[in-house]
Amino acid sequence: MDRENIELNGAAGAGSADRESSAYRRSRRNAPINMNHYANKKSAAESMLDIALLMANASQLKAVVEQGPSFSFYVPIVALISISLILQVVVGVLLIFIVKYDLNDENRQARLDLLNNITTGLVFIIVVVNIFITAFGVQKSVPQNLKQ
Repeated sequence: MDRENIELNGAAGAGSADRESSAYRRSRRNAPINMNHYANKKSAAESMLDIALLMANASQLKAVVEQGPSFSFYVPIVALISISLILQVVVGVLLIFIVKYDLNDENRQARLDLLNNITTGLVFIIVVVNIFITAFGVQKSVPQNLKQ
């Protein structure tokens, strides 16, 4: 194996196709970033995190409802989890609209910037609400037969 031609990915490059692909990678590295593609990837990542938090909040709501009104912070926790769930759905819808529009269209950039700022603000509020949910504590109740 020719050690001088081993690239970072571990493939030996002796042929012209490898040199062309290497030149292609170098030219792509110096090419400008497609902002629309970047924004779509960012929104998709945010959506995945939003889905994970949505599932966690649904699980917390289930645990609180199972404990019933005898739980000391029942009403505040149910209210906070409901607010968080509603805001997460709103953020999800906003992210769909953000991905739908082309960032390179200058006529839509102001609207996209506004939607992005609103989404960022709502995500911050969701984080704060979830901090309060965690502070009040949601524990699953232990079945009576396991408490002994």
